[in-house]
Amino acid sequence: MAHTIRDKQKLLSRVRRIRGQIDAVEKALEEERECSSILQTIAACRGAINSLMTEVIEGHIRFHVINPDLQPESEQAKATQELIDVLKTYLK
Repeated sequence: MAHTIRDKQKLLSRVRRIRGQIDAVEKALEEERECSSILQTIAACRGAINSLMTEVIEGHIRFHVINPDLQPESEQAKATQELIDVLKTYLK
């Protein structure tokens, strides 16, 4: 079973929250709110999208490339975990 199927409900819940944040940006623009407030909402959307991206990429690596939890002492597993950690930091 693919990781996106296994985690389908969790991922869909994230997407729905992101949709709500995007709707909040639209509403803020329609209501002509202060730009600082709009920028903060956009930043929150970007963070949510990045978190979703991180989760899907990590699942892809663990499911389709190599799961570092299976042989945690191997060089491949260590390199894979390092890549996952860098992605999480970068997309934070």
